[in-house]
Amino acid sequence: MTGSNVVLEVKDLVTHFPTRTGVVKAVDGVSFKIERGKTLCVVGESGSGKSVTARSILQIVDTPGRIVSGSMMLHRPNGSSVDLATLNPRGPEIRAVRGAEIAMIFQEPMSSLSPVHTVGDQIMEVLRLHLKMSKADARARTIELLKQVEIPNPDRAIDRYTFEFSGGMRQRVMIAMSLACNPSLLIADEPTTALDVTTQAEILDLIKRLQQRHGMGVMFITHDMGVVAEIADDVLVMYHGKVMEEGPVDRIFHAPQDAYTKMLIGSVLKLERKADIRLKRAPIDEKAPPVVEIKNLVMHFGSGNNLVKAVDDVSLSVRPGETLGIVGESGSGKTTMGRCLMRVYQPTGGQMSYRRADGSVVDLVAADKHKLRECRREIRMIFQDPVGSLNPRMTVAQIIGEPLLVNEIAKGAELDDRVADLMRQVGLEPAWRERYPHAFSGGQRQRIGIARAIALNPRLIVADEATSALDVSLRSQMLDLMMNLQDKLGLSYVFISHDIGVIRYMCDRIAVMYRGKVVETGETEQVCDAPNHAYTKALLSAIPRPDPRARRMGQRHRYVA
Repeated sequence: MTGSNVVLEVKDLVTHFPTRTGVVKAVDGVSFKIERGKTLCVVGESGSGKSVTARSILQIVDTPGRIVSGSMMLHRPNGSSVDLATLNPRGPEIRAVRGAEIAMIFQEPMSSLSPVHTVGDQIMEVLRLHLKMSKADARARTIELLKQVEIPNPDRAIDRYTFEFSGGMRQRVMIAMSLACNPSLLIADEPTTALDVTTQAEILDLIKRLQQRHGMGVMFITHDMGVVAEIADDVLVMYHGKVMEEGPVDRIFHAPQDAYTKMLIGSVLKLERKADIRLKRAPIDEKAPPVVEIKNLVMHFGSGNNLVKAVDDVSLSVRPGETLGIVGESGSGKTTMGRCLMRVYQPTGGQMSYRRADGSVVDLVAADKHKLRECRREIRMIFQDPVGSLNPRMTVAQIIGEPLLVNEIAKGAELDDRVADLMRQVGLEPAWRERYPHAFSGGQRQRIGIARAIALNPRLIVADEATSALDVSLRSQMLDLMMNLQDKLGLSYVFISHDIGVIRYMCDRIAVMYRGKVVETGETEQVCDAPNHAYTKALLSAIPRPDPRARRMGQRHRYVA
């Protein structure tokens, strides 16, 4: 590796966070190099120190965190170098580096962009601050940048606000802003995590093209091994603040040395096929009457010119013991349909016939409050966000026991026993029941959500993106847990996800949604291996494969309605 090619050289970086209970070693002796024109992917689970490493480079570590030791040499094109670790975090030297020489794209574009300034003003501010451009020149350059990141009608988009853009478009604005000063290094911290697969594929494609055009080094932080296989030149694997392994992408995937790296790759490969639990099951009884049958379901929002057909004439059925996967991009109507099924929304039209345990059939669309209350004991929901869906002021025992208490099924010592049993079923220690949600990891919180959902012995569970907030190693554990509970309790699932890997692993049948309509349904293997609809083909071709020898972003299908 020639010295002139290296843009950033980090040696023995140590960043600590002092807490009341001791020091958290968030980054513990990390070393790596990033070359111009190359992409270094930093991977690891939540809490591995990836983001703190990136923030340390720019000296933007949240207080009370601080860089304790190590060096971070930025090598400039003119041959000079500066050790970023020696600069004052609030001084003019590091401020001159941020945005100009090293730019960063953050994970959540909504909280990284100002909601009260136009996107144009925010990009122009960077240009005027670092390049001392006139207002007119900055505006012209901003329009050019928006055009480079393929935002439609850039001359009009420049005067729009953040809330007028979709998630994918906001991320493009962030990329335009980060490229404004032609930086030598771009740090991208989980920039596609909140996006669906087709938008993610476009953003990855865009970063790659812009990298080739500008010759910048890219440090890409992610926990998605498929993305790593698709874009990385080199990989750095982190765990608890330490580097477990580093090397060229092909060696990391095809000859990993470290046990942790092997586990990460194994977790991803596991989701590439049908789950073992499903393979051992007897086939679903196709003659059994469905647990729920949806006919011509319609859900509209707004009126007149602002009418949005969120769910547009959808018909589906779920059989006893079956898992129906609903897949599609953001805005396809998946979550709205799930909420209609729970009657969180009152559908505009159609029928949802739910067959109760005693054989009686209730139309959930027309059901009154009393009937709905009875049915909601049997139809439960697992939410996407394991943080937001748990009350932070309630103990785990109160959260899991609440459905039993509200429905007057158990109280006192009996309630306590039931909660302990539910915690055991989802793999949590009953001794933890007096703790609050903040004391648990993301995966454990999702288990608490699952325990609450099964508390009333339901027959049907609607799981809305139940594993999307989890690391890949936790994802397969959570899906296995849900399938084991399905066999034990005789559950049916409606499993909503934009991750076809998860759907393929867990679901018996798939319904593909696009703009409120179901465009394809069928057995999971048939839809995944031989899709009929062009949109399904586009969705499948956008999924990055966890194998750097099978890169396919360049050959993916694009669906134009």
